[in-house]
Amino acid sequence: MAELRYHPDADDEAKAALRWYDARSPRKARRFDFVLERTFDEIVGQPDRFPRLDHEFREAAVPRFPYSVIYRALPSGDVQVVAVAHASREPGYWRDRA
Repeated sequence: MAELRYHPDADDEAKAALRWYDARSPRKARRFDFVLERTFDEIVGQPDRFPRLDHEFREAAVPRFPYSVIYRALPSGDVQVVAVAHASREPGYWRDRA
């Protein structure tokens, strides 16, 4: 099975979102963490399932939260998460991470 690799900035984004939810509602934070992990599992299980943004990147919406996971399949067969992007962020802000 493919391994999930995180760009350091994507990991920071996920942790910051989790902290934000936790500060407001620990229950909501747990739900966000669960749904985000499930999204990661779905990406690893079927990386071609989600819509393409271009020839290299795909986007998986995080259900019930205003976030998307931006990722790409690597030649090794692994998957790299390049962003855990809030919907209010400028589209494509993560492109320099490639």
